[in-house]
Amino acid sequence: MSRNITTPWRVTRRAVNTTSWTACSQVGGSRRRFAAGVSAASSADSSLPLAGYRVLDMTRVLAGPYCTQILGDLGAEVIKVEHPTRGDDTRAWGPPYASYTSTSSHTGPGESAYFLGVNRNKKSLALSFQDPAGVDILHKLAAKCDILVENYIPGALKKYGMDFESIHKINPTLIYASITGYGQTGPYSHRSGYDVMVEAEFGLMHITGNRDGPPVKVGVAVTDLTTGLYTSNSIMAALLARAKTGRGQHIDASLSDCQTATLANIASSCLVSGEKDTGRWGTAHPSIVPYKSFATKDGDILVGGGNDRLFGVLCDRINRPEWKEDPKFKINSQRVANRNELEAKIEEITVTKTTQEWLEIFEGSGMPYAPVNDVLTALTHEHTLARNMVVEVDHEQCGPMKLVNSPVKYSETKPSIRSAPPTLGQHTDEILREHLGMDRERIQELKDQGVVR
Repeated sequence: MSRNITTPWRVTRRAVNTTSWTACSQVGGSRRRFAAGVSAASSADSSLPLAGYRVLDMTRVLAGPYCTQILGDLGAEVIKVEHPTRGDDTRAWGPPYASYTSTSSHTGPGESAYFLGVNRNKKSLALSFQDPAGVDILHKLAAKCDILVENYIPGALKKYGMDFESIHKINPTLIYASITGYGQTGPYSHRSGYDVMVEAEFGLMHITGNRDGPPVKVGVAVTDLTTGLYTSNSIMAALLARAKTGRGQHIDASLSDCQTATLANIASSCLVSGEKDTGRWGTAHPSIVPYKSFATKDGDILVGGGNDRLFGVLCDRINRPEWKEDPKFKINSQRVANRNELEAKIEEITVTKTTQEWLEIFEGSGMPYAPVNDVLTALTHEHTLARNMVVEVDHEQCGPMKLVNSPVKYSETKPSIRSAPPTLGQHTDEILREHLGMDRERIQELKDQGVVR
């Protein structure tokens, strides 16, 4: 969910490295800040693409945290501000939880798996900005950051002076990214955005599900995730623009727009033809047959006869070579016309063997095929492990835990999980001390007032 926030109580993201800045250069009449270097205390590899950049993350749940996690993986220092007692909503979204160790200073069920999935490489600042002192802290942090990401309903941050116009006056070089359900403008801009609602309203749910079944949501909150991806990409483009102009800018990213964009070829087909989409196809393809999953003795396997030659390969491997010359099946257009008959015949055969047996039969054939695996099987898949997509990290309160790794490999720089997802307020003292120069007495005073934790 985007979870546009109406009552600001947290600003997210934790700092992973500390950077000193100079602010002297003039570019086209604009003041421009350059990274002077990363402090020795930084845990980010200085070779990472975003090392030396600082992010103030005012998001929660999924789309925003996923965006800022990408920035953190690439080396940015991410300061996650959370409500001092509740934290990010997803801290309570369990089970499952990673249990605290017997030596942990924390009590309760542990850290939620949901939170752990999108909050690595961040530091947690537990802060309330209902208090003017909290707002002052945010303004001072914003002045020292390169990027701010928030997911509040448009206008909700204005009374705290945390809207783009206010912050732009404080820090004109800041890239300010807003993630909302429906954008900063338009008739629905005031509405809260939830992934499943946007999937329904903007076409995705209508084309997802079995052919004759009801519309269904995608198994993971894909609209949130694509919005997070689009936003992180846009932030990096804005940083490149800033390198030319010295100016920051406002990025308006919404679930509704990103969902519309990712309809891709289906949207293009509707726009070109002027006709409605062809509905739900399950695992099948509207214009290629056979191209779907088929039941086996113990599961399912997906095969792709993407052209007439590959259909011939399938016929040979399932011991039905005569189908290659059958006038009902010989070419793809005929197979599409006789889809139900052909698919039923194939499944009569596939159910006679296990999925593993079919994998061995299709091995080396050149035809696309794959088992339909559950998520745990996918995470323990030999290729997943060979690509280092699951790594173990040491969590300060929960001990060793496994997390999904950053997916893109670079020949020069090596994005990695440098620090486990933080506990609530884990880095409050550190951030206030190192970034704002507060002493122990002042920090304790703010804690006593309930401004920070």
